[in-house]
Amino acid sequence: MPELEVQPTGLLYEGKAKSVYTTADQNELLVVYRDDMTAFNGGKHDIIANKGHLNARACKLFMTMLEEAGVATHFIRMVSETSMLVRKLHMIPLEIIVRNIAAGSLIVRYPFVEGQPLEPPTVTFDYKSDERGDPMIIPEFILALGIATAEELTLMRKTALQINTILKAFFDQSGIMLVDFKLEFGRSNGAIYLGDEISMDSMRLWDKETHESFDKDVYRLGKGDVIHAYTTLLDRILPLERRSS
Repeated sequence: MPELEVQPTGLLYEGKAKSVYTTADQNELLVVYRDDMTAFNGGKHDIIANKGHLNARACKLFMTMLEEAGVATHFIRMVSETSMLVRKLHMIPLEIIVRNIAAGSLIVRYPFVEGQPLEPPTVTFDYKSDERGDPMIIPEFILALGIATAEELTLMRKTALQINTILKAFFDQSGIMLVDFKLEFGRSNGAIYLGDEISMDSMRLWDKETHESFDKDVYRLGKGDVIHAYTTLLDRILPLERRSS
């Protein structure tokens, strides 16, 4: 690891595409975005140069945008092109999935047609468990397992829809459809914060006219050069960030 302004004190967790380190401040963690690209629960895995940098750059953009809109996130600041300092959270083992358009597993499991608009947007919860395949879980099971309280579920759902409204409007300016995305939340001092990441790895994004993908499906489904897709997306949306700042 290159010399950083904030030095890690130990490896806390190594995920499929990110490594999380403790720091001298017990309330802060260092997240390093690696060049690993995975799909199908790790069944497909490659190292793709510059992928970590692109996702870190995107995540910084979205987290900053959401903070400015009043959404509490774990993001503190960038430490390098691929590393960010974040608030330490006790993560809730749920993925909150927001869908605006039918795609992916939704059209495999249910009689939706790919590209079918979902109005209003749907919000579902998946239980984070690799060994169980991250199954969809109903709120009653979440409560029965003690994963989250009813108040926390209501807050996470409300925040997910708020984030959807913000991101949809942003992408719309550059002719991009926000098809779906996943979020993760965690607790700190009794409050709920958006954690993990928002990047091309965690969203589906289509060109409005051509339906060209600018997300992980390019890699997952072998639809072309994923770095070209990620770079093209950032080239389209970063001028919007500069205009709005």
